Amino acid sequence: MESFKTIICIPAPLPMINVDTDMIIPKQFLKTIKRSGLGKNLFHELRYDIQGNIKNDFVLNWDPYKTSKILIAGANFGCGSSREHAPWSLLDFGFKSIIAPSFADIFYNNCFKNGILPIKLDQQNVDILMNEAENKNDVSVDLENQKITYQNDKTIKFEIDAFRKKCLLEGLDDIGLTLQKNKKIDVHEEKIHNIQPWIV
Repeated sequence: MESFKTIICIPAPLPMINVDTDMIIPKQFLKTIKRSGLGKNLFHELRYDIQGNIKNDFVLNWDPYKTSKILIAGANFGCGSSREHAPWSLLDFGFKSIIAPSFADIFYNNCFKNGILPIKLDQQNVDILMNEAENKNDVSVDLENQKITYQNDKTIKFEIDAFRKKCLLEGLDDIGLTLQKNKKIDVHEEKIHNIQPWIV
């Protein structure tokens, strides 16, 4: 997993509540176990018509939003089924952070495990950032200092669990955390082998 760096970009505004995981990545695209290649199908039914042509009325099909790294969304983002393909598709599209008033719990946890920073803010601050996005103004997300900056000098602080912050900054997913304990694992396995050599 890549370490999280400070992001500066024009965010993409998605002022919709209760965006579920089937809207994020429809069920027909869940056959793969690869994390790459899903970005093209993100919000498929909103981005494409029935013939597969790009719709002109959806924000992620417009410049500069189709290259945004920050998504400003409505409440209860990521509700519905627990599919991990949802954060995979968001990350593959290019999103590194999602800002919303609230998230579904499983989706929220899956974001951290896949290198995406989900930020919970009160509705007033989300509205401020939504307005910045709609006006195509740059916003920065600084995880190290836990702040969002807009209009060059205005800031919004955000809270995050210290362990999750450390994992994102160091690029540690569950596998990375396990590999940090390699030496202890090797010592334990050698000890077990000496005591019970019949165990392979």
